[in-house]
Amino acid sequence: GGENVYSAEVEDAIYQHPDVVECAVIGIPHEKWGEQVHAIIRLSEAGAVDEAAIIAHCHEWIANYKCPRSVSFETEPLPLSGAGKILKTELRKPYWAGHAKQVN
Repeated sequence: GGENVYSAEVEDAIYQHPDVVECAVIGIPHEKWGEQVHAIIRLSEAGAVDEAAIIAHCHEWIANYKCPRSVSFETEPLPLSGAGKILKTELRKPYWAGHAKQVN
């Protein structure tokens, strides 16, 4: 615990995978550590790879503690702002619903 993980570094590693079209890395609640690294990914072809394959891929590029602990896959494009940036606040909402405190 207590390690800072910068989402851009994890996203850069995930984007090295040839089947990844879009990704966003967010912190989601974890009982023991407060937060854990979670990747939300859209693939070029649904089912092309699974969660274990993405996590293993990340281990080749970045330190273990920075690798996602969980991955979810989306079939629709991730929500974007008017400037074309992925709206991570929208992606975080369902994970943090019902939690009294959100870690940023």
